[in-house]
Amino acid sequence: MAFVFEDFVLDGERRELRRGGGLVAVEPKVFDLLVHLVANRERVVSKDDLIAAVWKGRIVSESALTSAINAARTLLGDSGETQRLIKTLPRKGFRFVGEVQEGSGMDAPAAAQPKEAGGPNRGLASNASLAILPFTNLSGEIEQEYFVDGITDDVITELSRSRELFVVARNSSFQYRGKAADIRRIGSELGVRYVLEGSVRRSGQRVRVNVQLVDASTGVHLWAERYDREIADVLAIQDEVARAIVPMLVAHVTMAELERSATRSPTTWEAYDHLVKGLALLRTFQSTFGKDDLDNARASFERALQLDPRYARAHAGLSSSWLQAWIHNLDQNYLSQDALARAEEAARLAVQSDALLPAAWAQRGFVAVWQRQHAFSLESFERAIALNPNFCEYRYAAALAYDGQLERAAATLKDFIRRDPLVFPMVLGWHGISIFMQERYEEALPLLLDFRARAPNHRASHSYLAAAYARLGMMDEARAEIAELTRMDPSHRIRHHVRLLAPYRMPAHNKLLWEGLRMAGLPD
Repeated sequence: MAFVFEDFVLDGERRELRRGGGLVAVEPKVFDLLVHLVANRERVVSKDDLIAAVWKGRIVSESALTSAINAARTLLGDSGETQRLIKTLPRKGFRFVGEVQEGSGMDAPAAAQPKEAGGPNRGLASNASLAILPFTNLSGEIEQEYFVDGITDDVITELSRSRELFVVARNSSFQYRGKAADIRRIGSELGVRYVLEGSVRRSGQRVRVNVQLVDASTGVHLWAERYDREIADVLAIQDEVARAIVPMLVAHVTMAELERSATRSPTTWEAYDHLVKGLALLRTFQSTFGKDDLDNARASFERALQLDPRYARAHAGLSSSWLQAWIHNLDQNYLSQDALARAEEAARLAVQSDALLPAAWAQRGFVAVWQRQHAFSLESFERAIALNPNFCEYRYAAALAYDGQLERAAATLKDFIRRDPLVFPMVLGWHGISIFMQERYEEALPLLLDFRARAPNHRASHSYLAAAYARLGMMDEARAEIAELTRMDPSHRIRHHVRLLAPYRMPAHNKLLWEGLRMAGLPD
């Protein structure tokens, strides 16, 4: 059964919450709580009823239930003060009071668009909204996946440069890799009008790319093209695809704008090959946090730069690999001044090699955060966004939070989630952190729990969760997080955070975290 209210679709069959066509990330218990409240909206649901239905009768603390209710309200744009959709009836329980339509999961009526033009889903239903699905590898060789993904990434990047196009971010598009594509369903889930599909066949020194543009509302094919090229010319393909599609979707997009924002290509296709292999390994590292993945990514970027010393994207990737080595306790590079200096130098060379590349400025800005150059960091991120307004960069929110601009950080994350409905763990983590730093601990808790569930090997997922638990008086839970944190990294101490790993500009924000960690039991 699916329930439609305001601009939401709560789909119990698929276990999805959608808003304006885009998926909303929901912690499983919060989802179950919402379904139970909406399904039983004709009556008051008692606390015992909720615990029995959602937690299957297990013992649940009052604060855990309150946190789940607060999280549900936050997802729906509600609050404990307004209680517009979820009302609390003292000493009785809770009741969902919004107007609801019912339907099957497949045939649920579409949710209404937000009434306010500036609402969180502004632009998702735009006629110029587009998702690019991961291209299919037709080469028959699994080791060519990184090459095919690299071409897809570059097509996404080129198309997103247009100010008139709304391009869904890579993370959301790539969830459909290897799945049979129901274009109309994908369009509904991602909130886009058009979907671009493609395939790549690499054979010897030649590559063939097939692309087709589909109207997601009807499933009708609008345009298709095939590109046969020597492998050395592969970099021209994504540019040709962008030039063909953009005028079709938005008549007044000019070739001049694409030319203005075009980035410098490497001098050889081999450099590009090493670049996309390095980027794939770096993405893998973000989930495994394995030393081999990081080392191999760095080696790929270095090989790209040996072939093309002025390849800005490879410099930016190399900088990221050194910064990750500095942040994570994997080897002697952890908290090493040499590793941080190498990250800064590579980021500087990225900007110097191509001052029109948003990723170069973003990487320069993120390195500056850890050097406590907050003003320069924000300026660098803002340059990246000015070069490409569709540039999705959650690290900008981290820079804002470290600078003390917590409300702007939260707003930036909401915009990121609007562009990328199926966000990856660090986005939820930073959303939780920005709320934690505003001392809204109960509201932050579900986001931090989701962050930990999705990134159990990331130390920040345990440290901020431990501090939040301690601030809420949930000391057993706080100590359990500290135990896991010190199991992962026995040398982890507050002094590491104080000196290097949480560079908040405002002393009060540092103190908020340190004291929470001390309360939870982390040694100084």
